[in-house]
Amino acid sequence: MGDLPPEGSAASGARIWPVPCIRERMDLTAFPGLAPFIDPLALAIVGGGTALAVVLRTSLGDLARSIAALRTLGRRRFDADPLLSQIAALTRIARRHGLIALDRSVIADADVAAAIEAAVDGASGADVANLLQHRRMARYERHLAAADVWTGMAEIAPAMGMIGTLIGLVGMFVAMKDPAAIGGAMAVALLTTLYGAILASLVALPVATRLKRQSRHEVQERARIELPLVALAGIEPAARCGLREIAA
Repeated sequence: MGDLPPEGSAASGARIWPVPCIRERMDLTAFPGLAPFIDPLALAIVGGGTALAVVLRTSLGDLARSIAALRTLGRRRFDADPLLSQIAALTRIARRHGLIALDRSVIADADVAAAIEAAVDGASGADVANLLQHRRMARYERHLAAADVWTGMAEIAPAMGMIGTLIGLVGMFVAMKDPAAIGGAMAVALLTTLYGAILASLVALPVATRLKRQSRHEVQERARIELPLVALAGIEPAARCGLREIAA
């Protein structure tokens, strides 16, 4: 009979599931209580699988907007009051000097700037209203698409956790003859489900909910600027007002 292979060698089957070895190399001395809950392979399955699924099902534009939308989570909610004040000031100028006087006005908000430009070019109040409604709905659709990316991530993450559980169970069955290797496979089977639930419930779903709430609030606030801009577009040009005064 030949010599038996040393314990832990590839022939003994101890290296079939190398997760325990990976975990032992991680430095978790600062957080000893977290050591049982950290598994690189489980993180790779859930995190990498979720990211890959999101990329495959999402356009690059929506994916970029979903990432950029994270910057808005710490900002104040949109408030239309400053825009209403600016529109009121522009209306006073237009009544005194005509709409053409607004041609060189510096306006930061894109919707207000587009409405003023249309009014200066002779658009009617109905045209300005249609323009604002179109821009408002287009913005809402873009914001909703960005939030849907995070909603999709919340749907995918638990499924990736279940896939990781199946992978861990397969590893357990493969290593049934080696008790030392069963622990790592069991850790993957359990921790992938945990990671999927955490990623969905504590990260993706809260982000999606907050983005949708912000978007709905902005739509409601931007609806307030429509009537003042429609009224501004109805102001007659100064030249026409002067001719009417002369005729009177």
